[in-house]
Amino acid sequence: MSELPNPRVALVTGAGKRLGRAVALRLAAEGCDLVIHYRSSEREAREVVSEVEKLGRRALAVSADLAQLAEIKNLFAQAAQYFGRLDILINSAANFFATPFAQTTEAQWNRALDSNLKAPCFCAQAAAPLLKSSRGVIINFADVGGILGWPGFIPHSISKAGVIMLTRALAKELAPEIRVNAIAPGTITMPGDPPEWQRDFIKLAPLERTGTPADIADAVIFLANAKFITGHVLVVDGGRVL
Repeated sequence: MSELPNPRVALVTGAGKRLGRAVALRLAAEGCDLVIHYRSSEREAREVVSEVEKLGRRALAVSADLAQLAEIKNLFAQAAQYFGRLDILINSAANFFATPFAQTTEAQWNRALDSNLKAPCFCAQAAAPLLKSSRGVIINFADVGGILGWPGFIPHSISKAGVIMLTRALAKELAPEIRVNAIAPGTITMPGDPPEWQRDFIKLAPLERTGTPADIADAVIFLANAKFITGHVLVVDGGRVL
């Protein structure tokens, strides 16, 4: 896959752990400097910064609670001050937890919607002036729960369905200067995940395997470079939604 043009700066939310970390490191390997966002995982974020620097790229770790608009604004202000530009925003920070319908609380609803939908919306708003200058790209993370709808995870499914519509609306709102796309992963397993996740998913997906962080990173790089694609939701699920 071709290397991203230099110099490009990417900001990845939730980049201290799991998919956010994998995506950040892949972007660095492709030639990007990185803003590593984290909320409370400072040690892990510092480790990602170190890994990015080993790849010969610059990195800045910034803590922010993305449920707070003031902290979102500060995150992007620090990115602009340090790098002077922004080319790619990856809205990957999210939460995922069960909410049996009869026991779902208002606090759980707010927690799901704040992290998974409110945060990427206002991160896009804060990033837009920088991305317009660079004719950049936003890549949001939805998931197949936003397409299929999962009983027992209704706030989560609604939040991710909202991300899909947010992506489409922003693609119109921010065109032609900024492209906006989304990735909808299926089950992505990582070391330490419960083995039953993989066993259960194999029964549901035609490709008979779970996804890997590399599968998602490949999709990110594709969308980052796809100059004539906007408003698209790329489903990376081994055929789960078929």
